[in-house]
Amino acid sequence: MAASSAGMCTAVCNLNRQITVYTKRIKAHNTFNKIIIRRLWTSTPRCHSQLQIKKKSATQQLVGVVGLEIHAQINSSTKLFSGSQVGFSAPPNSQVSFFDASLPGTLPVLNRRCVEAAVMTGLALDCTINRKSLFDRKHYFYADLPAGYQITQQRVPIAVDGTLWYSHLIGRKQGQVVTKSVRIKQIQLEQDSGKSMHDDSRSQTFIDLNRAGVGLMELVMEPDMSCGEEAAAAVRELQLILQALGTCQGNMAEGQLRVDANISVHHPGEPLGVRTEVKNINSARFLAKAIDYEIERQIEVLESGGAVLNETRAFDYKSGQTIPMRDKEGLQDYRFMPEPNLPPLIVYDRERAPPPAGADPAQVVLLDAVRELIPELPRARRARLVDTYGILAEHSFTLVNEDGLTEYFEVVARETRAGPKKAIGWVINDVLGLLKQQGLNVSQSPVSPHALSELLDLLEAGRVSSSAAKTVFQELWNGAGRSAAQIVEELDLGLVDNSTELLRICQHVIDSHPDEVQAIRAGNRKVLNRLMGLVQKQTKGRADPVRVRAILEQGTS
Repeated sequence: MAASSAGMCTAVCNLNRQITVYTKRIKAHNTFNKIIIRRLWTSTPRCHSQLQIKKKSATQQLVGVVGLEIHAQINSSTKLFSGSQVGFSAPPNSQVSFFDASLPGTLPVLNRRCVEAAVMTGLALDCTINRKSLFDRKHYFYADLPAGYQITQQRVPIAVDGTLWYSHLIGRKQGQVVTKSVRIKQIQLEQDSGKSMHDDSRSQTFIDLNRAGVGLMELVMEPDMSCGEEAAAAVRELQLILQALGTCQGNMAEGQLRVDANISVHHPGEPLGVRTEVKNINSARFLAKAIDYEIERQIEVLESGGAVLNETRAFDYKSGQTIPMRDKEGLQDYRFMPEPNLPPLIVYDRERAPPPAGADPAQVVLLDAVRELIPELPRARRARLVDTYGILAEHSFTLVNEDGLTEYFEVVARETRAGPKKAIGWVINDVLGLLKQQGLNVSQSPVSPHALSELLDLLEAGRVSSSAAKTVFQELWNGAGRSAAQIVEELDLGLVDNSTELLRICQHVIDSHPDEVQAIRAGNRKVLNRLMGLVQKQTKGRADPVRVRAILEQGTS
């Protein structure tokens, strides 16, 4: 009996040792896997959410599917169907016409500017413009929709079948640009609703109809994206396009661009899964976070044996999570019907269908005339900047993303003899860097492109050192009221031209630092930089670094 107990104890001890060994192996194996995953992440361009999916469920290979519905407020001084003014933060109910308030007997009058904006946007996105489109009533009842219906284009929208090309950078150091596309299903004109303001303390709701009737373009994108990063890049590109066209100011903080994201997950090759809709996201950064969170949430629900509900959710930016708003399991009947007070919307061109003789030319929209007004679009502008000036792709993104920075850079690049590759560094690092620090836009820059060009010419001609040029730039930024050449002369920042004086200073530095000289002669060339710094200190940054290095190298050899 004792021998049996001893043998059992020995077996248990052996088993424990084996368990310890296997546990260490498992931990080492997991650590190795984490290292491999981290290396794959840093070397392979992929969405963050795709990485999470592979880490959590490598066998099931669930992937995210994302489609967007974007409401862009048309840049027009008046509303879509009335003459009321459009203005952000106006006093409540101060910009409301009888039609906006849906008083009996009022009729809609279509705003030609809104039609032209929708046509121009459709052409810029390679859409097919329907020569004949129709207006419909979409019925639903809410306090800020006084008519009980919204005028929209449900049956035949103004534009269909377009494409949005967008690019984004993978890794700031590598500067790898990935270009993708998303299909535009349709662009439709519709009117906005009012705004409900809830006072929880008094349990009251106030209605502001200033926004009621404002013209919107709804852009419906097909589910061609797979993560938040792609969706955010697509929205940023669309924002730049709309701003370049002038059809929408694109200020998401003011609600001029609002995004609804339709998100689902599925196995590749199988039908799409049940989708959820995240409503009214007003930031590209929040859009990316909301989509990635929702993809991971749906994967966790499915992996735990649950079912994803067809529901509408909202994004809480404080917690970084989406929260339920209402379910969409039951099909909502909007009772669409043709708008009886608006005739079909006809768009003409000069060749195929000239406008009838009796038409008012001021109320006719011509495709040809609108197409001629389309400016250079962001994608084409980035390509031109790279081809024309030889700058890096990531620099072209920075120039195009900042309003007015492309024009600023091109003036500098044309006027300076230093070349565009030197100019781009000053424009992005110095000019844009200070603008960001002080919350200014490009048009408010204290240093004009002409002043920067003059400074770069002085630097290129060897009249100032790079450190002195920074001092001159700061003086220009502070509003010295003098040219770069005048500042150089008044502050005595010009390079030391006297070769004898420069030789004397360098020789003095060499003679007074024998240990450093010995280290340089022993092969430590880095010490030479210290001697150069001492020379620059004695010359107050006015010595030509190339000449100083040559003199020091000769004196220490």
